[in-house]
Amino acid sequence: MDETRVTVRCRDCPLAATHDALRDARVALNDHESTTGHAVDWTIESLDSGVSQAGADAGVCGRPERANEDSPLVRPPASETDS
Repeated sequence: MDETRVTVRCRDCPLAATHDALRDARVALNDHESTTGHAVDWTIESLDSGVSQAGADAGVCGRPERANEDSPLVRPPASETDS
């Protein structure tokens, strides 16, 4: 199983940190921005394989025509589920 790895870097100071969870990276980014007013970027270097597969199954911006219809994560359109 792959691990999540996210790097947070400040554009205005030397802050650079790597986190093993998206949540931790987001908290660090928000804390630094709110405390210092600096602009912070983050880079998602890797994700758990299940998260990557879910993203691939969702398609491009959730557009139905770009989704993997065989995925258990994709719901059929409402017209197909209504009886």
